[in-house]
Amino acid sequence: MRPLDEKETTLVFEKLFKFVGPNLKHIIERPAMEGPDPGGYCFRLHKNRVYYTSESLVRRATSIARPKLVSLGLPIGKITKSGQFRLTIHSLDLLAAHARNKIWLKPAAEMTFLYGNSVTKSMLARITENTKAGDGVVVLSMSDLPLGFGVAARSTQDCRKADTNAVVVHHQADNGEYLRNEEEL
Repeated sequence: MRPLDEKETTLVFEKLFKFVGPNLKHIIERPAMEGPDPGGYCFRLHKNRVYYTSESLVRRATSIARPKLVSLGLPIGKITKSGQFRLTIHSLDLLAAHARNKIWLKPAAEMTFLYGNSVTKSMLARITENTKAGDGVVVLSMSDLPLGFGVAARSTQDCRKADTNAVVVHHQADNGEYLRNEEEL
């Protein structure tokens, strides 16, 4: 377990900024509420996985040997062998709380998304205004339950003109991954 170096920090912050925008400041400066001396939250790297954890938990975990440490805090993503950062489904709650762009799916379309399919216009119930193509988007059910996240394929204005079978959001991760990739997670 170690702090992120400059290159890794840049990769993580760029990916998070894609989803939360200026709200990234709230994630970084969030005060912790645990331990005798709470402090704040920080990012740590352990076995190519990036964790979002409180500083007090990091201080307490230093007494555990690295090979025996399994996890520490919230695993938000992993650094791939090619050096890219990939957000995992574990970061969904963090993204949903601070997301800049959101879409809501029709109840009949939720299962299709949870099976790993991208979102088409016919599945779309609502979308936040001013969403641009390429922005990170959190996918929610009509009852505001976070289902997953992806990347917007079209802007809000383009969605209005698009065909019903046109892809609106490219799938990146969903809650169904807990079942599909159980051993990997």
